[in-house]
Amino acid sequence: MNTPNVQPKAAWLKKVKWDEHGLVPVIAQEAGSNDVLMFAWMNREALAKTVELGEAVYWSRSRKKLWHKGEESGHVQKVLEVRLDCDEDVLLLKIEQAGGIACHTGRHSCFFQKFEGDAQEGDWQNTEPVLKDPSDIYKAGK
Repeated sequence: MNTPNVQPKAAWLKKVKWDEHGLVPVIAQEAGSNDVLMFAWMNREALAKTVELGEAVYWSRSRKKLWHKGEESGHVQKVLEVRLDCDEDVLLLKIEQAGGIACHTGRHSCFFQKFEGDAQEGDWQNTEPVLKDPSDIYKAGK
């Protein structure tokens, strides 16, 4: 997955306001439902690769490498649009989610925990079912 050095230096990449680590936050939103499926990070190479492939490629901060969404699980994100916010420091991907599962927990969205109650006695409640057992997802992708 080596990208020529020319591509990450493309002029359009310079418009993005990268943080001190060379990263930008990215929101993945499902095109049909408008559900926010996940939040991740990209560096210049990840964004260039995303545009080149038409599939989401993120920067994994924990693994310190590019992460082609779905490379293990098969739950690839087809990118329909890439948008830059008004401050030019957040990206929004309008995507089609393969398999309907974006979260590594086997759920449709990473945002499945909803706060219910008050500040004193409230707690986080799971609001979405597990669609597929994560052990089956990641065993299948290897």
